[in-house]
Order: sequence, then C-alpha cells, then structure tokens
Amino acid sequence: MTPVATQTLTVHQKAVRSSVAMKVLMAVTGIFLILFLLMHAWGNLKAFFGPEAYDHYAEWLKSDILYPLIPKGWFIWIFRVFMVACIVLHMLSAYLLTVRSWGARGRYQRKDRRSQTFAARTMRWGGIILLMLLLFHLGQFTVKLFLTGFTATSTPYQAVVLTFSQWYMVILYALFVGTVCFHLRHGIWSALTTLGANTSPAARRGLNYTAIFVAALLFAGFMAMPVAVLFGGIK
Repeated sequence: MTPVATQTLTVHQKAVRSSVAMKVLMAVTGIFLILFLLMHAWGNLKAFFGPEAYDHYAEWLKSDILYPLIPKGWFIWIFRVFMVACIVLHMLSAYLLTVRSWGARGRYQRKDRRSQTFAARTMRWGGIILLMLLLFHLGQFTVKLFLTGFTATSTPYQAVVLTFSQWYMVILYALFVGTVCFHLRHGIWSALTTLGANTSPAARRGLNYTAIFVAALLFAGFMAMPVAVLFGGIK
C-alpha cells in the first residue's frame, strides 16, 4: 500500500471513529432527555391531586431536592445546566452527522431514503420544530414571558389551569407533545440501536415496540392534565 493510500485510510478510519463517537453521544444525551420527559410527565399528574399538591411539587423542585447536601435552590439550576448541555450536545452531534451525511459521495455511503421510515426521514426538521416549541413552552411557564391567560404572580397550578382552559392552547400543546413523541418514536429505536441493543430480528421488533410504547405513554401522560382542565376535571 502506498503512503498516500495509507494516509487516506487513516483519515477515513478517524472519521468513522469520530462519527461513531458522535452517534454514541447523541444516543446517551437522548436517553437522558427521555428520562427527564418521563419524570416531567409524572410530575404534571400532580395537578389531579389539587392546587396544594401541585404547587408543593413545583416549590420542591426549586428548593428542597438534595438539601442539605447542597444549598436550597441550587439543584434546579444544576439540573437546568445539565439538561441544556444535553440538548446542546444532542443537537451539535445531529448537526455534525447531518453535514457528514450530506458530504458523503460514495455509493455505499448514501442512504436509500425509500428504505427509511417517515419518522427517520423527518428527524432533522422535527428537531428544529421541537426546539422552537420548547423555547415557547419555557417562556410560557418557566420565565413567564408569554402569559397565556395567567399573570406573572399566578401560582404554577393557576398558570396551567388558566392556560389549558382555552381550547386552542390545548391544541397547541398537543401539537408540541405530538412532535416530541413523534421525534422520540425513531429516537428511542436509534439510540438503543447505537448502543448495541439491535442484535437480531427479535431484538429489532422489541426495540420497535418499546419505542412505540414509550412515545404513546409520554403522549398520554402529558395530555392527561390539559384535557382534564379543558373538560372541567381539574378546576
């Protein structure tokens, strides 16, 4: 093998290893984000137990977790920084992998789009739409920049009840949650495949069913509270 061919092979091997590392990073950060969503959906169900339970949960998130191991109020900021880092690394990995995919020219490097599911083909655009909806959602309930029926002094319980008493906000939220779950439908399968779980046809079916189940569970968990508010089950 000539020196030029050896150098080319070395560069190619480094690129492959780099791509594998980015896929693993994307998978791991994606799993952390999924775990957060499951926790968040469970927390939202506190609204069914009344304003005191829901507001106590919201206050507990901001002050008491891991106290006195860390000072009151620190956990929520440490957690937010960690989640932002996960989102940034997840999106950065996706962007770099996309650029490399577009730059591939070999016959064996190009993906046959016809063999991909619709969820897989729309992952990139879905991620962008999801980011925009997430920023709106944070501006709505966390920063309270967008006051959708409530005031800046409203309690967390009052904020969600006043917001989801409006049918169009429930529809917007359903679109947001639906986009999240549609993104996760393929994301869960892809992450577990990257981490080595896709080892046989049976395992592949199991991953597919797992992805569908988790996506459906999250959609039901997130939509239960807004729908209950809209139809008077939560007042």
